[in-house]
Amino acid sequence: MNLDSTLQPPFADFMGMKITHLSRDKVVAEMLVRGELENRMGVLHGGALMALADNLGGTATMANLPDGARTATIESKTNFFSPIPIGDTAYAECTPLHRGRSTMVWQTRITRNDGKLCAIVTQTQIVIRAEED
Repeated sequence: MNLDSTLQPPFADFMGMKITHLSRDKVVAEMLVRGELENRMGVLHGGALMALADNLGGTATMANLPDGARTATIESKTNFFSPIPIGDTAYAECTPLHRGRSTMVWQTRITRNDGKLCAIVTQTQIVIRAEED
């Protein structure tokens, strides 16, 4: 596993994301839904939910990159199903759909305390090898 995958960007700390499991096959995290992350309706903002999933997809890709390579998100799609209220916790599990030489595709399922599915995010990460710089 790429050791850089264990390092999280400052944005993850700002959002309150906590990685609870990290392997080449799965990344799991949780995030307390605070008032600073709410939308006009008093629930978790969709952008915050997407940011959680994006960070996990990047982390999962980092865990699978060859030495010296880096990554960036090139596509992301979110389906929203249920809101997550303030004070609840968002639970996210990111697993691979495809791990290729030039791209990786990850699916993140996000649930809340009662286990209800809140969103599914599918994202594509480009693999940028060191010699391509």
